[in-house]
Formats: sequence, structure tokens, C-alpha cells
Amino acid sequence: MDVLIVGGTGLISTGITRQLVAAGHDVTLYNRGETDAEIPDSVSAIRGDRTEYERFERQLGDRDFDAVVDMVCFTPEDAESAVRTFRESVDRYVFCSTIDVYSRPVSRMPLTEDTPRHPPTSEYGREKAAAEDVFFAAYEESGFPAVVLRPWHTYGEGGRLIHSLGDRTSYIDRIRAGKPIVVHGDGTSVWAPCHRDDVARSFAAAVEAKGSVVGGEAYHVTAEEHLTWDEYHRGVAAALDAPEPELVHIPSDVLFEVAPDRTRGLRDHFQYSTVFDNAKAKRELGHEQTVGWEEGVRRTVDWLDENGETKAWASDPLPDRLVGAWREARESLVSNFER
Repeated sequence: MDVLIVGGTGLISTGITRQLVAAGHDVTLYNRGETDAEIPDSVSAIRGDRTEYERFERQLGDRDFDAVVDMVCFTPEDAESAVRTFRESVDRYVFCSTIDVYSRPVSRMPLTEDTPRHPPTSEYGREKAAAEDVFFAAYEESGFPAVVLRPWHTYGEGGRLIHSLGDRTSYIDRIRAGKPIVVHGDGTSVWAPCHRDDVARSFAAAVEAKGSVVGGEAYHVTAEEHLTWDEYHRGVAAALDAPEPELVHIPSDVLFEVAPDRTRGLRDHFQYSTVFDNAKAKRELGHEQTVGWEEGVRRTVDWLDENGETKAWASDPLPDRLVGAWREARESLVSNFER
């Protein structure tokens, strides 16, 4: 098959590019050429900015591709441009959406693909949901061959490991050095990271799916291995042969107040337990989690180390400041509280 990937050099899309080439497909990337990525030599490239709609549509409208994987469609305007560009020329259009289209916290779990999407978790989710609506409407009106995939937290080589205070790589050195790790809440909320190769495999399967089986459908492509945040950090330590981590639990709302610039992800995402039902993608796309958390951590950290991305724990003083202040405040409360 002749496959166009809009993007193709990001965390997930690098994996998609590699897997499609390995499966024997001819792959062309459309992007600005500003991101370095290790992709096969056989991959072709077209340079452009997909938000320059007239140029995008002129460059691609007359090209014949069997399938398109769109990794950088972020708004309904992007989606409308994609429909105009590809409605007469492709047999499959795969849109990378997000589980941010759903509201959180949730009233029941696991979430299925027909869970109400409004209000979405974030502005990013709001725009992705609006883009989804453009594709669903185009499918209903004219059979536009769109399929929507909704990943969750995806990590892997080329990316970082997240934690309560963001994604600074000094976290890795803290784990290795046995330094205290700040954990939001009581450490029991549920999180589920999925390695990019497993997510990419489902995108490739959506490209290759026969007939109209997946047309007009949405799929969760998320992890099957659900971890509490305490288990998450202990898994990182085990993967790196580091000491058992000293986990310091600090209420999420306290972290929001004292470190607002470092807790955006925590505020919108990490504080909530969420489990997604992948049964539909497992049944129709063969979605499967094959890379366990500890193996994925080792692979990700090896890549960071090899590329000089891992910073020293001392480069980020905030965790130690937070731990010291929290312990002092807690001790003061306990000792001065009248019982």
C-alpha cells in the first residue's frame, strides 16, 4: 500500500512509520522537516505545514494514496481541510485523537468508546473532539473513510517518563540515587502507560484493516497493565536496579498551590484514576500490550542516557524543597494538634 503519514517523526508516529515500512508498505511523510527521527531510508518526504490549508490541499489533493495516517490534526479546521483534500483519493483515513475527549473524574469505569465526550478534559481534548465530529459527519454524509484512534499515555524511546512534577529527566537520577520521590495524593490513583510500539501497531492495523470494518468507528488504544502511582515509581526503580524508592505523599491540591507551573499534567490528568476498555480494538485491530512497564522503562531510559538527555537530580531543587517543607508542616501539625 501507498501510505501517507501527516507527521511521522513524533513519538508514536515514528513507531508507525517503522512498522508500516517493515510490513512492506511504501511510506511518505508530510511535515515541516524540523524533527530528527530514526526512520528507514526508503521513506519519502513532502515538506509543508498542514495549517497552511491552501498549500496543503494543493500539494496533496492530486496525489493518490491508499491510506492516510494523520498525527497532527488538532482542530476542526484541520479536519475540514483533511476531508477536502482526501475525500476522493484515499480508501482509509486514520485520525489520531485522544482520550482527553472524555470528562474526568469519571463516574464509572472502564470507559467505552460511546462514553459521553463532553465536557472534555482539556482544551486540547475539546479541539480533538470537534475534529472527531467533522470526520464522523463526513463518514455519515459521504462515506469519508475515517477511523478514529484514541491513545492515552504513550511513552517510549524518543520521549520521557512523566511524574507528579512533570517530565524532567532529573527524576531518573533521583530514582537511581535513592532520593525521595514526590507522589501526589496517597499514591493509589490508577495510571496506565502504554509503550509507543504497541500503540503504533494498532495504527498500522487500522491502515491494513480490510473493507469497511473500521470505517466511521472510534477505538481506544491504551494500556492493559494498570498501575497505582506507587507501583509506577517502584516499577521504575526495579527497571533501573535502583533502591526501593522513598515515596513522599503530598496532597494534590497542595502541589497545585505551591508548584502551579509544574503541575499542569497532574491537575488535568494524573490525579484521576481512569481505566479504558480496549475490547473493541483488541477484537477488530488486534490491539495488544506486549511491552511491560519495566521493560519499557529500561528501553526509554537507555535512549535518554545514550542521547545525553538524563539530567542530574541536583539540577532540580524543587522536589527536595517540597519534601522538606511538607515533612516540617506535617510534624508541626501532628505535634501541635490538640487531641
